[in-house]
Amino acid sequence: MNQLPLRILSIDVLRAITMFLMIFVNDVASVKHIPEWIEHAPADADWMGFSDLIFPAFLFIVGLSLPYAIQGRKNKGAGLLSISGYIALRALALIVMGFFHVNLENYDGHSALLSYSVYTILITISFFLIWLDYPSTLSKVKKNGFIGLGIILIAVLALLYKGGSVAHPDGLKPHWWGILGIIGWAYLISAFVYLFSKGNIFVLMLAFVSFAAINITTHTGVFNHRLWIIGDASSIILMLGGALITSMYKKLIGSKKYLDFWILISFYSLLSFAFGMFIRPYAGGISKIYATPAWIFVCMGITIIIFGLLIYLVDVKQKKDWFKLLKPAGTSTLTCYLIPYLLYSLFHLVHFRFPHFLSSGIGGIIRSFFIAFLVIGIVHFLEKKKLRLKV
Repeated sequence: MNQLPLRILSIDVLRAITMFLMIFVNDVASVKHIPEWIEHAPADADWMGFSDLIFPAFLFIVGLSLPYAIQGRKNKGAGLLSISGYIALRALALIVMGFFHVNLENYDGHSALLSYSVYTILITISFFLIWLDYPSTLSKVKKNGFIGLGIILIAVLALLYKGGSVAHPDGLKPHWWGILGIIGWAYLISAFVYLFSKGNIFVLMLAFVSFAAINITTHTGVFNHRLWIIGDASSIILMLGGALITSMYKKLIGSKKYLDFWILISFYSLLSFAFGMFIRPYAGGISKIYATPAWIFVCMGITIIIFGLLIYLVDVKQKKDWFKLLKPAGTSTLTCYLIPYLLYSLFHLVHFRFPHFLSSGIGGIIRSFFIAFLVIGIVHFLEKKKLRLKV
């Protein structure tokens, strides 16, 4: 049986692939006349499209990285208070960005001082100023100056925000927190669960089952109230699932039980998928919009089996270079997520529109793949210039 490294290199590859596909599915959502299986399924439809698999996979990947991130802080000598602060600030950054992104959906460009595109560009610039991975060679005064400028800019933009319509104006408020916000809240809970469990697999499993019970009872009608922050616990389940897989990996590989790991990862992928299909008729079917148990566990099962395949290709067979083109999406993931906001806003400002053959059918699908590669190319360029976000 081939040996495996203690550090799972394939996590970065899986993150890069998932981020690439997230850019693709976000763009292809505006393309007409594409196969139904590519799209997001409607809320009340009992099925899922390819696009419905991407976000849960990303949540799972955040969980996969979580044990390494916290252990890395401990290895640097960080104590409980320091790590708790790190978790809280990281979650806050994601929640703030998600909060503003959600409110962009309700932005009233007609009555606001700034157009939607200008507002979007400025809010993205403020994110970069605040959360840029500044080089160690930059003086503390300059770094704090840039961060302060970003905070002032985001505060001014909050004051200038106008949502709703002229007849029904609306202010900034958490409509649904957004993708980044959901990740932030789930990370806050999951990271503290992992921290206080000290990575104990039994405690993590108990927490996982407890949050799964919250989701199942919510969607079967046994428990009709969503808990503050936790909600129906769907995102937390996916994140803790990733943390559990990594914890089991570290334990088994540390003991050189390679065959046991392959058996375990195969078993959990099949168990998760089978449980999702089993619970499907009793808890709202498969629905991403409603975050039903079937959707959670089916997606988790699929992600685990893909992850296992990548471990074999990347960590065992050393085929990491196969995915070299996508590397920036794995190393500068948040930057990759934000660049489309700038790109589409610039398109709108210069009145650029894709021709019809690139907005429908196979031409539109090719366009969406091109956009995904373009974004990764831009991020690769920014990496060379030492411009990337670090949260």
